[in-house]
Amino acid sequence: MILNNIVKNCFQKTNVYLISVRNKVTLPSLRYKYEDLEPVISRDIMQLHHSKHHAAYVNNYNATEEKLQQALSQGDANSVLELGSALKFNGGGHINHSLFWEMLTPNSSNTKISDKLNGAIENTFGSFNSFKSQLSAIAVGIQGSGWAWLGCNPTTKHLLLIPCANQDPLKETTGLIPLFGIDVWEHAYYLQYKNARADYVNAIFEIINWNYVSQRFENVTSRN
Repeated sequence: MILNNIVKNCFQKTNVYLISVRNKVTLPSLRYKYEDLEPVISRDIMQLHHSKHHAAYVNNYNATEEKLQQALSQGDANSVLELGSALKFNGGGHINHSLFWEMLTPNSSNTKISDKLNGAIENTFGSFNSFKSQLSAIAVGIQGSGWAWLGCNPTTKHLLLIPCANQDPLKETTGLIPLFGIDVWEHAYYLQYKNARADYVNAIFEIINWNYVSQRFENVTSRN
């Protein structure tokens, strides 16, 4: 009981998100081929990003979770506490990328931002172009690695733009529901865009799956 309380308190303080504890997470399949997001994101980047980087988060999370279960069974509190950061990093990487793949589409011409979300964006940021500029500035301005998010407060239903460092997941870190995020880790763009992060950030708006993003907004705002 004491050890379980230590685990709970540690995870709460470090915002660790445990994905189905005692169950392995798996690499999600994409709804499109690696080359389908070209020319915005090259096939080589997509293949490395999904099959190598995302797969590494999945494998490392599962390995760390196994170590956690062993530490719990042995009553090893020190090991339990030390595993918190690895669970947070790899679990966050899995959460963020699982969302990211759904937020992109090769058929952007067949998607449309809903009137409800567009109205909320205009009311919050002044215009869609202003929203795009502000989110882009956050993404470009992140020092090192991280994500730039459009999120929604599930209580107030207000939209917010916020950066998250490394692989910190938005909801588990801030309480906001992620609607759309831009991955600005170098592995997301460097092979194609080199050090021109701003060009990558600007281009990614051409492949946003607005149907998916709009539905996420509808799901949040329809809750009581």
